[in-house]
Amino acid sequence: MANNEPRTQHRAGIVGAGSIGVAFAICFARAGWRVRLYDPDAARRAAAPKEIALRLDDLAHFQLLDESAGEIAARVEIVDTLEAAAANADLVQECAPERAELKRDLFAQLDRIAPADAILASASSFLAASKFVGDTLPGRARCLVAHPGNPPYLVPVIEIVPAPFTSDAAAARAVALYGEAGMKPVRVKQEVEGFIFNRLQGAVLREAYCLVRDGVASVEDIDTVMREGLGPRWSVIGPFETVDLNTRGGIASHAQKMGPSYERMGAERGQHDPWTPELVTQVEAARRAALPLDQWDERVGWRDRQLMHLARHRRTMTRKNS
Repeated sequence: MANNEPRTQHRAGIVGAGSIGVAFAICFARAGWRVRLYDPDAARRAAAPKEIALRLDDLAHFQLLDESAGEIAARVEIVDTLEAAAANADLVQECAPERAELKRDLFAQLDRIAPADAILASASSFLAASKFVGDTLPGRARCLVAHPGNPPYLVPVIEIVPAPFTSDAAAARAVALYGEAGMKPVRVKQEVEGFIFNRLQGAVLREAYCLVRDGVASVEDIDTVMREGLGPRWSVIGPFETVDLNTRGGIASHAQKMGPSYERMGAERGQHDPWTPELVTQVEAARRAALPLDQWDERVGWRDRQLMHLARHRRTMTRKNS
């Protein structure tokens, strides 16, 4: 171990050297972890080092690394067996294709060969752990889903989704480990297909497809609205804070004024999910705890300045690329 590496260095085993596995290797190595990356396909194992180097070079170009790309890449070891990837790992990150039977077999193997205290996490995008962790798996209490944004070294949110059989201690340790790796863990409270990320993304995509189908807008028009409208705003604040700051009086005022229209739009798509007074009260309480109304004007100014920073950056990049 090099002298400048932390004494309590974490170790990650990554199963699957596709785009997500390679991206996770970069995340963990950039955070100072030792990484062992495995794929059953020898061609993928051979390609992974070059892919890691290319991505690290890009990160270095944009000054997003705290040390050289070479130092980070040196922490990633490509291994030839599943056993080697799992050996001495604090966390094993499974990045196999989205097939329940494949994941079930992998988790059965990992439970036998990984250290007893290692977290076993799947990068599943839609499948909950209950769908592929066997009922009789001895170590099922340490198994969960850790679904990343893509690529996780640029989109750091990661959804920690315990199954009903996952222990609280394992879920808490997973949150801590991913946080130490520089990611932004969100603990999902229930197993639902698609978790949070893909359910929100799916809601937008479903409506986008419907708008194209119904002749309301073209594909490019919809991408323009997202790219030039919702995208910039949501890159600064989320949807609840957006509407909280869009209406004087906050989110309760917004729900009163706009709720009936959103309810009618949902009904057009066969979705009847009105914003009931009880639900609005719950959301309003969370927003007022985060931002008292006497600070509303100040926060609106902050939002606008963040958008100004973003607008300046986008204008600069447009000029450079023109």
